[in-house]
Amino acid sequence: MVLGSGTRLFAGAMAVACMLLVGPSAPSGGLFVRSLPVGAVGEVVPNRVMTWNICNPCDENNVNRASEIATYAPQVIGMQEACVRDVERIREHLKNLYGLVYHVEYGMVLNDWGRCGGLPWSPGAFGQAILSAAPMTDRVHVEYPDGGSEDRGYMAVTTMVGGQSVRVFNTHLAQRRQESVREGQIGVLATAFAQHERAIALGDFNAVPEAPELSRIWELAEDTDPQCRPSPVGTCEPTTDWNSKFDYVFLRGIAPIEHRVRPTPYSDHHALYTDVDPA
Repeated sequence: MVLGSGTRLFAGAMAVACMLLVGPSAPSGGLFVRSLPVGAVGEVVPNRVMTWNICNPCDENNVNRASEIATYAPQVIGMQEACVRDVERIREHLKNLYGLVYHVEYGMVLNDWGRCGGLPWSPGAFGQAILSAAPMTDRVHVEYPDGGSEDRGYMAVTTMVGGQSVRVFNTHLAQRRQESVREGQIGVLATAFAQHERAIALGDFNAVPEAPELSRIWELAEDTDPQCRPSPVGTCEPTTDWNSKFDYVFLRGIAPIEHRVRPTPYSDHHALYTDVDPA
């Protein structure tokens, strides 16, 4: 069938309109960049570190998760309760929708087909992940000898933060009401953490600042919030929907500059990010 010139022009206009409509929903093409919220930074902040328990399952829309990360664009992001499948999609969205390119390393402790959307004979890996704008080296992955009610562990990498080489630890400790288990886990983490003069330990510690099981980490580092101390009368900003501080960025040999806790509709944990001076 031969189309007239008017028909061809109309068809071409419709094709362009369709491409504009579907661009953001098809990030694999990388043709369209999504608009960020007002106040978003727009490019990676080289001395910014973020921790976020993305809550699995909560809002499993990975475009939303990527948008939350892109708004603050940290150099390093530690995620907990992360499925490999979801992290890979978040990375794709960050690159294709926002132009932010991150390397990834994993510290997985579970193969959970029910939680991570795999199949019984091909489960999905679940645990922690670190995204970094700079390459990462010397990854270690340690599963705690006692995970409590669910296997738990920590991972660590060496990467660049603020132009300096920094050892970054990411962990998720045992669930609430398992104080003795967390104490043992902190012992394992603190032993490794203490070996580095310049290090960051971040993640979901599942304990308030004054919890006795956190004492060893407090002996080695300070929270990124200078006002937050291991005291029941401290002024630690809550990081969860139930108004408890469970999420931390502990700094060793690194000075905090500014931190922010940002509630998000996509998880029951708030996003916590901090700018630091590792010099």
